[in-house]
Amino acid sequence: MRLRIGIVLSGNKPRQSLPYRPQEIGRTGQPHHELIRQRRYTMNIRSIAGIIMMAAIIWSPAAGAQGNADRGRQLGYTCLGCHGIEGYRNAYPSYRVPRLSGQNREYMQTALRAYRDGARPHPTMQAQAGSLTDADIDDLLAWLDTTATVQDQATAEQVASLDAAAVCVTCHGADGEGVAPKPPTLAGQHAEYLEHALHQYKNGTRSGNVMVAFAATLSDAEIKIISDFYADMDGLKTLEN
Repeated sequence: MRLRIGIVLSGNKPRQSLPYRPQEIGRTGQPHHELIRQRRYTMNIRSIAGIIMMAAIIWSPAAGAQGNADRGRQLGYTCLGCHGIEGYRNAYPSYRVPRLSGQNREYMQTALRAYRDGARPHPTMQAQAGSLTDADIDDLLAWLDTTATVQDQATAEQVASLDAAAVCVTCHGADGEGVAPKPPTLAGQHAEYLEHALHQYKNGTRSGNVMVAFAATLSDAEIKIISDFYADMDGLKTLEN
């Protein structure tokens, strides 16, 4: 059975399809309510795509220092206690901690600074990042950069039957390499972590104009579909000790 999910910006739940009535046929041969649904979906896709394009115009990638990989390895020793163990779980709420090997530098820099400055909620990560200077973060990133960066390669064709993920590939896909600021790579990430992150965007505990606007339109079922879609791809890995 082919699953179709519509994205509606005006609410958090997908609208239910109206019952089909043979007399309600438009000029194209489609029921009027089906034409309306398709037009609404197209408008919503264009609205979110417009936000993404505006973000790319306003923001530009940060040109950070290269950092010292050897010092970063020393600073990052404690990172391996969670991110270096395959399948390691966050205590509460329970979900697998994110895979970091292959994640892009710019996104990790943004995330570490957000934890350090208290903009992203997570007690353990805030405690770990709280004392880091910008130089410390550059050193950590230089260490993490020793593994090849993974790029999302999802295409529009792959999500043709998954309306919920259609917008995602604009940034997290083969055509999203030029998007700024650089979004995180999702391919190979734990599905549980992706679900947790999307729920945080949806309830407002994690900031980000584009993601908050998009996640607000998603149902729990759509969040799971998106998370499973990216988790099933080859990509990010657990850090090696």
